[in-house]
Amino acid sequence: MPIPDYQTIMLPLLSFVSDGSEHSNREAVDGLADQFGLTAEERNTMLPSGKQAAFDNRVLWAKSYMKKAGLLESPRRGVIKISDRGREVLKKNPPRIDRHFLEQFEEYRVFMEPYTHGSEKKTKNQIAPVEQPDITPEESLEYGYQRLQQELSDELLSQVKTCSPRFFENLVVELLVKMGYGGSIKDAGEAIGKSGDEGLDGIIKEDRLGLDVIYIQAKKWEGTISRPEIQKFAGALQGRRAKKGIFITTSGFSKEALEYVSKIDNKISLLDGLSLVQLMIEHNLGVSLFQTYEIKKVDSDYFEEELF
Repeated sequence: MPIPDYQTIMLPLLSFVSDGSEHSNREAVDGLADQFGLTAEERNTMLPSGKQAAFDNRVLWAKSYMKKAGLLESPRRGVIKISDRGREVLKKNPPRIDRHFLEQFEEYRVFMEPYTHGSEKKTKNQIAPVEQPDITPEESLEYGYQRLQQELSDELLSQVKTCSPRFFENLVVELLVKMGYGGSIKDAGEAIGKSGDEGLDGIIKEDRLGLDVIYIQAKKWEGTISRPEIQKFAGALQGRRAKKGIFITTSGFSKEALEYVSKIDNKISLLDGLSLVQLMIEHNLGVSLFQTYEIKKVDSDYFEEELF
């Protein structure tokens, strides 16, 4: 079953703490995971950032919204219990608690209201919440980031495919240098493009000390690179008694090509178009910083009073 969204979690969470006892966030998460019958894989499914389990995040946001509506209380950090209002709500046996349901409570409306009371003018620090109804703010932000990254990758790959072969060679050199290979741009630039035979496009130092070299094949292709092309490259490496090579393309590699490099003695890295532009983004090549957002949270340790 799919992981329940945070609005679906609200009523079960309120019922879970209906015994009036204090419950830790961990107890609530584990108890609700059991109640929904989540598998270990579903419980461990992470947000795109990989920093928090998606189900944990949804339970905590269900808790947060119900706290704003006064249905839950937090007597101390990481602990929740049902409030008097929460008990009254459960007595009415609602079929579902969601954000629409919570709008009946003034505290929640004030929290969600993007405008000041009695005025159509926004205050300096208030903005209207822009969220999809069934995912948490973190998920909305992270999935939005993933979408922007995908769009950037697609646009960047399109640009790379339209550049000249010479520009593509220079791009490859600059990327490898930014990744720590080849020493300086000058050294790497002198090496690339000078091999010119046996299916090799250039040579680059593995590190700044030049203790080993890596042979490069760079292909601006539209079609899939098949096994014979990789075999030709591997043969060229053997002809030079070389152990390492990088085959870079703007397209992709066939399954047979990928299987072939996993079985031979030579260490050959295959870099397809998508991997190429992702490395360009990671190393700030061909892209510029557009905007930066800092996401902050309360430093609970700061508010811990020392005991003397």
